[in-house]
Amino acid sequence: MQAARMTRAPSPKSRAWQRMLSGRRLDLLDPTPVDIEIEDIAHGLAFVARWNGQTRGDWAYSVAEHSLLVEQIFTLMQAPVHPRWQLAALLHDAPEYVIGDMISPVKSALGCEYGQLDERLTAAIHHRFGLPATLPVSVKRQIKQADRISAWLEAVQIAGFSETEANRLFKPLPDGKLAELHISPRPPAEVRSDMLARHAQLIAALDRMPV
Repeated sequence: MQAARMTRAPSPKSRAWQRMLSGRRLDLLDPTPVDIEIEDIAHGLAFVARWNGQTRGDWAYSVAEHSLLVEQIFTLMQAPVHPRWQLAALLHDAPEYVIGDMISPVKSALGCEYGQLDERLTAAIHHRFGLPATLPVSVKRQIKQADRISAWLEAVQIAGFSETEANRLFKPLPDGKLAELHISPRPPAEVRSDMLARHAQLIAALDRMPV
């Protein structure tokens, strides 16, 4: 007599969304602009540590603090600049509020999966705040340069790198005056507040621009 064959119940679809503090439910695989709020972004980034938390100080150096610094450097180097691109610089790492920050070696090891998540979230975030899904090549390059300069400053000032190492990994600073920018990790609530304030300033500046 044959033993009864057991059939497996179909596995439920894996959950790919996250409940945000705003009440939004963000689908990480298919994000929509309507589920994106700057309050969630600023809050999340203020609690995500850069450099895997391996930085000096009593507070982690957050992605929100890094985002403010990159926008400051971008503005200093490109002035005068349209507030649209300043906003893009401020939000250049915004997807990390839900997918976290990973050091470059880990991103390389993960391959295209991390990159695809980042691209989909970036497009939705840009749409939410009136930016093109894909930035102009020149603007993207300028923001990347500001990002590298920020990484150099962070590496030397708070992450334990020598200037020689930083020059090899992130390229030397193009302007010596940028070395005068001082980094000091701060409490998350303070950084979150500053990111929200800067976002509001840039949105107001965009609203004042002629159509």
